Amino acid sequence: MNSEVKILVVDDDQNIRKLINLYLNQEGYQIITGKDGVEAIDLVESEDPDLIILDIMLPKLNGWEVCKKLRERSDVPVIMLTAKGEKYDKIKGLDLGADDYVTKPFDPDELVARIRARLRRTENADLQKVLKFSNLEINKSLHKVIVKNQELSLPPKEFDLLWYLATNKGQVFKREQLLNQVWGYNFIGDIRTVDTHVKRLRSKIDHQVEGIDYLQTIWGVGYKFEVVEESNV
Repeated sequence: MNSEVKILVVDDDQNIRKLINLYLNQEGYQIITGKDGVEAIDLVESEDPDLIILDIMLPKLNGWEVCKKLRERSDVPVIMLTAKGEKYDKIKGLDLGADDYVTKPFDPDELVARIRARLRRTENADLQKVLKFSNLEINKSLHKVIVKNQELSLPPKEFDLLWYLATNKGQVFKREQLLNQVWGYNFIGDIRTVDTHVKRLRSKIDHQVEGIDYLQTIWGVGYKFEVVEESNV
């Protein structure tokens, strides 16, 4: 349902934001708006949107810089808006990780159609984002973790940490690597945040599956996700 889809619109032109908001509201999407690049990064962290409409010419951080930072930590679809028609600007945006672009002035109906198409591709890709192990299922698209047929309630960062470790099972990560990949390169805080989140995950997962230690500590190095039995979806 469209009402479950959250779209972030970032443009310093209030009239553009209002226009896009009007059309997307008619489609039933949830809309969040931002007016500069720094706010865009903050809203991605706090709101976890399903798609971003991102203007290139933004204050504080331009759209290219925002897109580059997003791709260091997220694969959320990005449609870039540009008032420039030069081939270079479009190529640069795509090279930095944008999924599509629309040149101003744009037809709102065309923008909505591009959004629908991009969300369909994302939905199809999300069907593959399910990991199944012995007594444990992690569903990325639904943001669900099921242990022995019981759904767990995990805060966003605990889920992101579990997903990252599970998708790289068997690989050992230092705390610094996990901070960069899960919390982002701009994270300011104690490196032991990783330890705290691993401890919480263990208390919710490992105690329910006797004899299986999914989250393993490699002393002097870091952590890894390991399994004995597994089946892939």
